Amino acid sequence: MKKIGVIGAGSWGTALAITLSNKGHQVKICDVDQAHIAQMKEHRENVKYLPGIKFNDNLTVVDSTEEALKGADIALFSAPAQHFRSAFESAIPFLDDDMVVVNVAKGIEQHTLMRMSEIAYILRPDVKYVVLSGPSHAEEVGRFLPTTVAVASRDIKLAEYIQEVFMTERFRVYTNEDVCGVELGGALKNIIALGAGISDGIGFGDNAKAALMTRGITEMSRLGVKLGANIETFSGLAGVGDLIVTCTSMHSRNRRCGIMIGEGMKPSEATKKVGMVVEGMFTTEAAYELAKQVGVEMPITEAIYDCINERIDAREAVELLMGRDKKNEMHII
Repeated sequence: MKKIGVIGAGSWGTALAITLSNKGHQVKICDVDQAHIAQMKEHRENVKYLPGIKFNDNLTVVDSTEEALKGADIALFSAPAQHFRSAFESAIPFLDDDMVVVNVAKGIEQHTLMRMSEIAYILRPDVKYVVLSGPSHAEEVGRFLPTTVAVASRDIKLAEYIQEVFMTERFRVYTNEDVCGVELGGALKNIIALGAGISDGIGFGDNAKAALMTRGITEMSRLGVKLGANIETFSGLAGVGDLIVTCTSMHSRNRRCGIMIGEGMKPSEATKKVGMVVEGMFTTEAAYELAKQVGVEMPITEAIYDCINERIDAREAVELLMGRDKKNEMHII
């Protein structure tokens, strides 16, 4: 059994901590919010983000990153993408050379337009980095409902190591060597989920959402290939798999936020009402800039960017997409 330190006690970090501790691993979890940590210690559950699921004896709530990572074999980072850099920087003094870093945040850093692996390799060039992504709502993983994800690393042996550590009868893990594709799939699908929610909020039907998802995966693939990803990754768990669940489930913060925007609520108010980080709002901004930088056409992203920045309303965004020039469906890249 392994010793695992979890940095970030939101719903996803907690769900993975519960999964790993129930497999028999010794898990320590921490968070920057000390009031949240105190509440978790008192109740032995994450009352705020994942209520009703008690911690077992293998899961310990601790006060600091140093304490979480002391003697650990694996450092699991579950901070929101826009806070990954600061979380990783804070952890560097406590990362042993043999420690494997697993990141589960899904996003693109604003301003730098960097993926999480790019940040990690700049800050610690010799880091043993693995990304975990796929269709995996924390609310279901924490309750041991069947879930399947992908892990990717430059070193396939590291991915296989994490596959072995994380895999259970209810949490199936596949390996992949396409770090770029897995990270982009997990990030970009949140943009399309915002759009799916907007479509639902306006009152459009299943046809509209199916079209949005289908053209969305094309758009995701187009940017991914331009940046060096394998197009096949977007047909897998971190691509279409994560896209489906995020665009259709009410567990999805991005879809819920989109629904409220579609119903007429201001984007800033919708984000606040969700009550947790809506990563798609940040990723839309970053992907919009990234697409311009590398010269990739992303009409859905552009429309949602304009919508969340209140340049156009939700219905105008749909009209713009529906009124585009005629295209050949097979011109993907």
